[in-house]
Amino acid sequence: MVMASCISVMNFNLSNASSKFNPNPISHHSKISFSTTRFLRKHRSPPLRVVCMDYPRPELDNTANFVESAQFSSTFRTSPRPTKPLNIVIAGAGLAGLSTAKYLADAGHKPILLEARDVLGGKIAAWQDEDGDWYETGLHIFFGAYPNIQNLFGELGINDRLQWKEHSMIFAMPNKPGEFSRFDFPDVLPAPLNGIWAILKNNEMLTWPEKVKFAIGLLPAMLGGQPYVEAQDGLSVEEWMKKQGVPERVTDEVFIAMSKALNFINPDELSMQCILIALNRFLQEKHGSKMAFLDGNPPERLCMPIVDHIQSLGGEVHLNSRIQKIELNDDGTVKNFLLNNGKVIEGDTYVFATPVDILKLLLPDSWKQIPYFQRLEKLVGVPVINVHIWFDRKLKNTYDHLLFSRSSLLSVYADMSVTCKEYYNPNQSMLELVFAPAEEWISRSDEDIIGATMSELAKLFPDEISADQSKAKILKYHIVKTPRSVYKTIPNCEPCRPRQRSPIEGFYLAGDYTKQKYLASMEGAVLSGKLCAQAIVQDAELLAARGQKRVTQAGGVI
Repeated sequence: MVMASCISVMNFNLSNASSKFNPNPISHHSKISFSTTRFLRKHRSPPLRVVCMDYPRPELDNTANFVESAQFSSTFRTSPRPTKPLNIVIAGAGLAGLSTAKYLADAGHKPILLEARDVLGGKIAAWQDEDGDWYETGLHIFFGAYPNIQNLFGELGINDRLQWKEHSMIFAMPNKPGEFSRFDFPDVLPAPLNGIWAILKNNEMLTWPEKVKFAIGLLPAMLGGQPYVEAQDGLSVEEWMKKQGVPERVTDEVFIAMSKALNFINPDELSMQCILIALNRFLQEKHGSKMAFLDGNPPERLCMPIVDHIQSLGGEVHLNSRIQKIELNDDGTVKNFLLNNGKVIEGDTYVFATPVDILKLLLPDSWKQIPYFQRLEKLVGVPVINVHIWFDRKLKNTYDHLLFSRSSLLSVYADMSVTCKEYYNPNQSMLELVFAPAEEWISRSDEDIIGATMSELAKLFPDEISADQSKAKILKYHIVKTPRSVYKTIPNCEPCRPRQRSPIEGFYLAGDYTKQKYLASMEGAVLSGKLCAQAIVQDAELLAARGQKRVTQAGGVI
């Protein structure tokens, strides 16, 4: 689950009416330096006793996908050192751009990473408010089925920054306000038996006849493997369920929540391929669906270690460097990136690691008729809203885990004051919630959104929260709107996803929308960066010769 790029934010303190502030609240950090002690809080009353526990890191290192990912990473460190490192200009310091830059630096090249905003992370960006509290672009979960992410943490030496939770999936029960239903994966069983056991043991959401029909419907996917999964791209989840004879209640009970969690849209729009990819990863790997939270804000706890690694190998990272135009040579290749501040950035090679919607806005006219770029038109970011609410008390009806709300307006949520070390507060709860689908709400006021959210929370916390705040009271809230987040995975999008090497010599793409075997996710973003870096390393000699030729033609000295 990943979110965000363009944002609209507001701070609202109910004890002091409304107060607006700079929508780029950490703009004073244009230099990449962050304090690691901001989470300390003052003037707190004696702490209550809160019971929560992180679980040991699961045994991922010997799984086939982890080993494959580790071997992929090693190819960059062991590749022949270039005689003359390429200067590679990369637009976008989200996970895709950071990953691209990291692995190119590992291969001996010099990445020059440009980020338009004053904060790292792209869809995992976060900001600190005037009270020192963090609010994020999205609710980010790190799964065991994310081998490239897990390898990246290991390569950076920050495995201890992931807080692993119990191996469960927990769903709210709309027909029983305040109650939850669990799918618990036993550690003693291998995959897929642990997943099958979790489903069979849960009798609150699906009846036995529904489970049997669903299992029969899934048989072709189990037997057909990846070719079958890819062939389902043309069907929505709802269409596939009907075709396979799966009862509608299975969709209502399980796949509405799953669709919203995966892509922020409902099953009538989502491509079934997306669901099958997730099920394949979660059910075929013992720890695939096991979840971890980052122990703090993503820019400091994940992005900065990548930046430190890049800079230690001679790379550069520049914030506040928004691209205004891709300027071309006479032959249609990239001449330079022109920034909004008038600076011209030149390199031997260029990478766009921004969201697809930004790329489409900046495509040169002469490229727009090339089929590779034409196909991008169907890839459109989906709107999503992330809501953070600080309450005046510690809520009891929650878990140290991700929760599926099964609400018509909310997707997933978590009490971050329990699940995340940096956000920990023994006396007050901070709920972070994904408001989706958000298309009809993205232009609504923050007051409308918070009002609707509170009405939904009253169903999840009937004894503790009421819409009129006669129970738990809001101390403050932040709303982060993302008009265009991950690409909307509707049917027949898969053929439109571009490979990282473009038909323009010296121009490459990275991003979770590009071709890779995972979803539009953090894992997909990191893998796309590795694939982009691989393509550039493979083309390095050709790109170097191309650069030498241009210097010669310009009358320069080689």
